Amino acid sequence: MTFIKQLIAAAGLTFAATMAQAAVPANEAPDALVKRISQEVIEIAKTDKAIQAGDQKKVMDLVENKILPYVDFQRMTALAAGRFWRDASPEQQKALSDQFRTLLIFTYSGALSQIKDETIEFKPLRADPTDTEVEVRSQVNVARGEPIPLNYRVAKSPTGWKIYDINVLGAWLVETYKGTFASEINKGGMDGLIKALTEKNKKLANKPLKPVAK
Repeated sequence: MTFIKQLIAAAGLTFAATMAQAAVPANEAPDALVKRISQEVIEIAKTDKAIQAGDQKKVMDLVENKILPYVDFQRMTALAAGRFWRDASPEQQKALSDQFRTLLIFTYSGALSQIKDETIEFKPLRADPTDTEVEVRSQVNVARGEPIPLNYRVAKSPTGWKIYDINVLGAWLVETYKGTFASEINKGGMDGLIKALTEKNKKLANKPLKPVAK
Protein backbone atom coordinates (compact mmCIF):
# COMPACT_ATOMS: atom_id res chain seq x y z
CA MET A 1 0.00 0.00 0.00
CA THR A 2 1.47 3.39 -1.01
CA PHE A 3 2.04 6.10 1.56
CA ILE A 4 -0.82 8.29 0.32
CA LYS A 5 -3.17 5.32 0.66
CA GLN A 6 -1.87 4.72 4.19
CA LEU A 7 -2.38 8.35 5.06
CA ILE A 8 -5.91 8.64 3.74
CA ALA A 9 -6.97 5.27 5.13
CA ALA A 10 -5.57 6.26 8.50
CA ALA A 11 -7.65 9.39 8.45
CA GLY A 12 -10.72 7.38 7.47
CA LEU A 13 -10.18 4.87 10.25
CA THR A 14 -9.74 7.65 12.75
CA PHE A 15 -12.90 9.48 11.70
CA ALA A 16 -15.03 6.38 11.62
CA ALA A 17 -13.59 4.71 14.69
CA THR A 18 -13.95 7.67 17.00
CA MET A 19 -17.67 7.91 16.33
CA ALA A 20 -18.44 5.37 19.05
CA GLN A 21 -16.81 7.49 21.75
CA ALA A 22 -19.50 10.17 21.92
CA ALA A 23 -22.89 9.67 23.51
CA VAL A 24 -25.20 9.55 20.48
CA PRO A 25 -28.71 8.33 19.68
CA ALA A 26 -28.74 4.62 18.94
CA ASN A 27 -30.49 5.21 15.61
CA GLU A 28 -28.03 7.81 14.31
CA ALA A 29 -26.68 6.87 10.90
CA PRO A 30 -23.01 5.88 10.58
CA ASP A 31 -22.22 8.75 8.23
CA ALA A 32 -23.91 11.25 10.53
CA LEU A 33 -21.81 10.01 13.43
CA VAL A 34 -18.63 10.38 11.44
CA LYS A 35 -19.53 13.84 10.12
CA ARG A 36 -20.31 15.18 13.56
CA ILE A 37 -17.00 14.30 15.15
CA SER A 38 -14.53 14.17 12.25
CA GLN A 39 -13.56 17.81 12.54
CA GLU A 40 -12.50 17.39 16.15
CA VAL A 41 -10.43 14.30 15.35
CA ILE A 42 -8.62 15.77 12.38
CA GLU A 43 -7.84 18.90 14.39
CA ILE A 44 -6.16 16.75 17.03
CA ALA A 45 -4.00 15.07 14.41
CA LYS A 46 -3.15 18.43 12.85
CA THR A 47 -2.39 20.40 16.00
CA ASP A 48 -0.95 17.95 18.53
CA LYS A 49 2.70 18.96 18.54
CA ALA A 50 3.89 15.59 19.83
CA ILE A 51 2.09 13.76 17.01
CA GLN A 52 3.36 16.22 14.42
CA ALA A 53 6.89 15.76 15.74
CA GLY A 54 6.67 12.00 15.26
CA ASP A 55 6.34 11.03 18.93
CA GLN A 56 5.82 7.29 18.45
CA LYS A 57 4.25 6.65 21.86
CA LYS A 58 1.77 9.50 21.44
CA VAL A 59 0.77 8.35 17.98
CA MET A 60 0.52 4.70 19.06
CA ASP A 61 -1.67 5.76 22.00
CA LEU A 62 -3.93 7.62 19.59
CA VAL A 63 -4.28 4.54 17.41
CA GLU A 64 -4.82 2.22 20.39
CA ASN A 65 -7.44 4.43 22.06
CA LYS A 66 -9.26 5.99 19.14
CA ILE A 67 -9.16 3.33 16.43
CA LEU A 68 -8.60 -0.20 17.62
CA PRO A 69 -11.74 -0.62 19.75
CA TYR A 70 -13.87 0.13 16.70
CA VAL A 71 -12.26 -2.07 14.06
CA ASP A 72 -13.35 -5.68 13.59
CA PHE A 73 -9.87 -7.13 13.15
CA GLN A 74 -11.01 -10.74 13.19
CA ARG A 75 -13.43 -10.20 10.33
CA MET A 76 -10.87 -8.12 8.45
CA THR A 77 -8.24 -10.83 8.89
CA ALA A 78 -10.64 -13.60 7.90
CA LEU A 79 -11.56 -11.75 4.71
CA ALA A 80 -7.91 -11.09 3.86
CA ALA A 81 -6.99 -14.75 4.46
CA GLY A 82 -9.93 -15.94 2.36
CA ARG A 83 -10.41 -19.70 2.07
CA PHE A 84 -7.24 -20.33 4.08
CA TRP A 85 -8.90 -18.92 7.20
CA ARG A 86 -11.30 -21.85 7.46
CA ASP A 87 -8.44 -24.36 7.36
CA ALA A 88 -6.42 -22.59 10.05
CA SER A 89 -6.50 -23.78 13.65
CA PRO A 90 -7.96 -21.45 16.32
CA GLU A 91 -4.41 -20.79 17.51
CA GLN A 92 -3.29 -19.85 14.00
CA GLN A 93 -6.33 -17.63 13.51
CA LYS A 94 -5.57 -15.76 16.72
CA ALA A 95 -1.88 -15.40 15.92
CA LEU A 96 -2.62 -14.15 12.40
CA SER A 97 -5.25 -11.69 13.62
CA ASP A 98 -2.87 -10.37 16.29
CA GLN A 99 0.01 -9.89 13.84
CA PHE A 100 -2.23 -8.27 11.23
CA ARG A 101 -3.57 -5.94 13.92
CA THR A 102 -0.03 -5.02 14.92
CA LEU A 103 0.94 -4.42 11.28
CA LEU A 104 -1.96 -2.02 10.81
CA ILE A 105 -1.09 -0.22 14.05
CA PHE A 106 2.40 0.50 12.75
CA THR A 107 1.13 1.36 9.27
CA TYR A 108 -1.46 3.84 10.45
CA SER A 109 0.68 5.28 13.22
CA GLY A 110 3.17 6.37 10.59
CA ALA A 111 0.44 7.83 8.41
CA LEU A 112 -1.41 9.62 11.22
CA SER A 113 1.73 11.49 12.18
CA GLN A 114 1.76 13.04 8.68
CA ILE A 115 -1.74 14.55 8.62
CA LYS A 116 -1.42 18.26 7.89
CA ASP A 117 -3.86 20.09 5.59
CA GLU A 118 -6.39 17.39 4.71
CA THR A 119 -10.14 17.87 5.07
CA ILE A 120 -12.89 15.29 4.50
CA GLU A 121 -16.21 15.62 2.70
CA PHE A 122 -18.97 13.03 3.00
CA LYS A 123 -21.35 11.81 0.32
CA PRO A 124 -25.05 11.04 0.91
CA LEU A 125 -25.50 7.64 2.54
CA ARG A 126 -27.10 5.03 0.30
CA ALA A 127 -28.67 2.74 2.86
CA ASP A 128 -31.91 1.85 4.59
CA PRO A 129 -32.34 2.61 8.30
CA THR A 130 -32.59 -1.12 9.00
CA ASP A 131 -29.32 -2.03 7.26
CA THR A 132 -26.69 -3.59 9.49
CA GLU A 133 -23.88 -3.20 6.94
CA VAL A 134 -23.29 0.01 5.02
CA GLU A 135 -20.69 1.69 2.88
CA VAL A 136 -19.91 5.26 3.82
CA ARG A 137 -18.54 7.26 0.90
CA SER A 138 -16.37 10.33 1.19
CA GLN A 139 -13.51 12.19 -0.37
CA VAL A 140 -10.39 13.68 1.15
CA ASN A 141 -9.54 17.16 -0.03
CA VAL A 142 -5.82 17.88 -0.13
CA ALA A 143 -4.01 21.19 -0.47
CA ARG A 144 -2.64 20.23 -3.87
CA GLY A 145 -4.18 17.83 -6.34
CA GLU A 146 -7.53 16.24 -6.97
CA PRO A 147 -9.82 15.00 -4.15
CA ILE A 148 -9.06 11.43 -3.12
CA PRO A 149 -12.01 8.98 -2.88
CA LEU A 150 -12.26 7.28 0.52
CA ASN A 151 -14.98 4.74 1.28
CA TYR A 152 -15.28 2.35 4.16
CA ARG A 153 -17.48 -0.56 5.08
CA VAL A 154 -18.93 -0.72 8.55
CA ALA A 155 -21.13 -3.31 10.19
CA LYS A 156 -23.40 -3.00 13.20
CA SER A 157 -22.39 -5.23 16.10
CA PRO A 158 -23.84 -5.63 19.61
CA THR A 159 -21.34 -3.00 20.77
CA GLY A 160 -21.91 -0.55 17.93
CA TRP A 161 -20.65 0.07 14.40
CA LYS A 162 -17.29 -1.45 13.51
CA ILE A 163 -15.08 -0.89 10.50
CA TYR A 164 -13.99 -3.94 8.54
CA ASP A 165 -12.66 -2.55 5.26
CA ILE A 166 -11.36 0.68 3.73
CA ASN A 167 -11.25 1.73 0.08
CA VAL A 168 -8.67 4.30 -1.00
CA LEU A 169 -8.36 5.35 -4.63
CA GLY A 170 -10.49 2.40 -5.70
CA ALA A 171 -8.55 -0.29 -3.82
CA TRP A 172 -10.06 -2.13 -0.85
CA LEU A 173 -7.58 -2.72 1.97
CA VAL A 174 -8.70 -6.33 2.47
CA GLU A 175 -8.33 -7.12 -1.21
CA THR A 176 -4.88 -5.52 -1.24
CA TYR A 177 -3.65 -7.78 1.54
CA LYS A 178 -5.46 -10.84 0.18
CA GLY A 179 -2.92 -11.35 -2.58
CA THR A 180 0.01 -10.91 -0.21
CA PHE A 181 -1.46 -13.35 2.29
CA ALA A 182 -2.17 -15.97 -0.39
CA SER A 183 1.37 -15.69 -1.75
CA GLU A 184 2.94 -16.21 1.68
CA ILE A 185 0.60 -19.09 2.51
CA ASN A 186 1.38 -20.82 -0.78
CA LYS A 187 5.10 -20.57 0.03
CA GLY A 188 5.10 -21.53 3.70
CA GLY A 189 1.59 -22.29 4.85
CA MET A 190 -0.32 -20.34 7.49
CA ASP A 191 2.66 -20.52 9.85
CA GLY A 192 4.82 -19.02 7.11
CA LEU A 193 2.47 -16.05 6.78
CA ILE A 194 2.41 -15.53 10.55
CA LYS A 195 6.21 -15.65 10.64
CA ALA A 196 6.51 -13.16 7.78
CA LEU A 197 4.16 -10.70 9.50
CA THR A 198 5.96 -11.15 12.82
CA GLU A 199 9.32 -10.35 11.22
CA LYS A 200 7.89 -7.31 9.43
CA ASN A 201 6.40 -6.01 12.68
CA LYS A 202 9.74 -6.37 14.46
CA LYS A 203 11.38 -4.21 11.79
CA LEU A 204 8.61 -1.60 11.98
CA ALA A 205 8.91 -1.48 15.77
CA ASN A 206 12.49 -0.28 15.39
CA LYS A 207 11.70 2.29 12.70
CA PRO A 208 11.20 5.85 14.02
CA LEU A 209 8.25 7.92 12.82
CA LYS A 210 8.95 10.87 10.57
CA PRO A 211 7.91 14.34 11.74
CA VAL A 212 5.52 16.33 9.57
CA ALA A 213 7.32 18.31 6.89
CA LYS A 214 7.13 22.04 7.49
